[in-house]
Amino acid sequence: MLRRCSLIRSWALRVAAACALLLLLGPAHAQWTWKDKDGRVTASDLPPPRDVPEKDILTRPAPRAMPRTPPAASPASATAPAAQATGAATPADRELEARKKAAEADKSAKQKAEEAKLAQQRADNCRRARAQLTALESGQRMARVNDKGEREVLDDKGRAEESRRAREVVAADCK
Repeated sequence: MLRRCSLIRSWALRVAAACALLLLLGPAHAQWTWKDKDGRVTASDLPPPRDVPEKDILTRPAPRAMPRTPPAASPASATAPAAQATGAATPADRELEARKKAAEADKSAKQKAEEAKLAQQRADNCRRARAQLTALESGQRMARVNDKGEREVLDDKGRAEESRRAREVVAADCK
């Protein structure tokens, strides 16, 4: 009988300890959960890496309420609310701002790269059109391949048409 009471007390003590641990785990501080690039759910007290898209962030910690201070009578404290409003950004807000700035920087870098690529294409088109126009105006005998894949020699009408096209490309791309 004594042994049975000891077992019950031991079991009750274990259950009480487990319950206490569960109660302590409840209010975990600042939990983030997100899906990583492999689709696994990750939880942490730190924000996810910058390469995790916004749509893959499952939960984020609730913003903490800032303690309210009563207004002071001095004129120097009149600027305090403005300073608090700008300096009261939570880590989540700062992370969000950093992500927005990074996204804008990526967008502008992509746009600049696209503009540079288009400028390179225009310069290449300009160079080719000028070379074609020079060849057409030189009077040398020229031929082109028609729709059937046959080679045909350019007559005066064909040469004028090709010259007109080359001039249009030069006007459009050589600025």
